[in-house]
Amino acid sequence: MRLVIQRVSKAQVSVDGTLINAIEQGYLILVGIESADNESDVAWLADKVAGLRIFSDDNGKMNLSIKDISGSILAISQFTLHAQTAKGNRPSFIRAAAPALALELYQRFCQLLISKHNIPTYTGVFGADMNVELLNDGPVTIIIDSKQRE
Repeated sequence: MRLVIQRVSKAQVSVDGTLINAIEQGYLILVGIESADNESDVAWLADKVAGLRIFSDDNGKMNLSIKDISGSILAISQFTLHAQTAKGNRPSFIRAAAPALALELYQRFCQLLISKHNIPTYTGVFGADMNVELLNDGPVTIIIDSKQRE
């Protein structure tokens, strides 16, 4: 499972010109799920996201978590995060999970952020062609992959 986490002042997602969800201060998280992912990847990443300290404290140091600032999360499923580009110019998405597995793990990830960590978490529309807008704060962008755990 691969996440691209962007610290935002605000973010929103729409489908066909209709606003689906919007947040103020928090994270926009692009969520990529591959066929080898399972519940342990989901749980590890939900815990990592909840504890990540990338918001500034009163001294300007990245020392606060999303819970410390009462932020929200907008989580967007994005299978293209598992693109393989080594050969040719057309990306291969063979490692991306099939839709049924991807939807199950994506929903579980969002559910854990809400139920275990009490973080308001909103989504787009799984599988839809979405428009995502954000105001990146910093900018701060962090990439986390559950298979590398670094």
